[in-house]
Amino acid sequence: MNLRLKSIAAIIIGSAIMGFGINSFNIPNNLAEGGITGVSIIIKLLLPLLDQGIVYFVLNVPLFFLGWKILGRTSFVYTLIGTIALSLFLSLFASLPHPPALEDRLLASLYAGVTVGAGLGIIFRYGGTTGGTDIIARMVQKYFGISMGRTLFIFDMAVIAISLVYLSLESAMYTLVAVFISARVIDFFQDGSYAGRALTIISDKADEIAKQILELGRGVTLLTGKGAYSGEHKNVVYVVVSRNEVVRFKNIVQNLDPHAFVIVNDVHEVLGEGFTLDENKQPLNE
Repeated sequence: MNLRLKSIAAIIIGSAIMGFGINSFNIPNNLAEGGITGVSIIIKLLLPLLDQGIVYFVLNVPLFFLGWKILGRTSFVYTLIGTIALSLFLSLFASLPHPPALEDRLLASLYAGVTVGAGLGIIFRYGGTTGGTDIIARMVQKYFGISMGRTLFIFDMAVIAISLVYLSLESAMYTLVAVFISARVIDFFQDGSYAGRALTIISDKADEIAKQILELGRGVTLLTGKGAYSGEHKNVVYVVVSRNEVVRFKNIVQNLDPHAFVIVNDVHEVLGEGFTLDENKQPLNE
């Protein structure tokens, strides 16, 4: 079992952010939430005297058995830490003064979505979950490749539909906004901070283009291509750059070959030299 102190600390911090968001924005503004967290909020709103942290932990106990079989020891321990931490922070922040309900419900839903999404995103990025449907979402990502944010969004819709028993239609719609924002924020953290753009360049001057890109400090890969119609063989330039470098590299291509065929794709995460490693193959963040 390979536990990392950095990951444990990040999971605890993420749980604190999520617990703060739920108690500061969801509950005061009568906003529901998805998954087991949403169920615990429903119970809290219906029975205010119950401790939400305890309710949340009890609801997660059955899923721990599934998590033990599916996640493996390390991920299971991270999940256990995340669940316990969130339960504690839900109870802690519930006992502290929190902001009153906001007059602008849309602003409240945005705050709720960002804080809950950021907390969960940090937890997921460091290998943990907060139990509940997070365990199922991680299973779906592992076996089917579907992002955790998307899977959680589907489960959240189901819980929100149930919450219409006590929520007004207006509150349900604002909750949908919060859940959507939360899912997007989760995917942002999951995709990684080292995102960029990939340029695929088909040109008769591929060698010249590659040379200029190399002079600017970016690595280049030359691929061999063949035109299906013309039958001509050409080099294809493939390079990954940061988002703010796209225009510069497009201008280089335009100046060297105005007729070049250029494809720009989103890259959600980049690992390696120039992004996460320096020229000596050492991590840039250490």
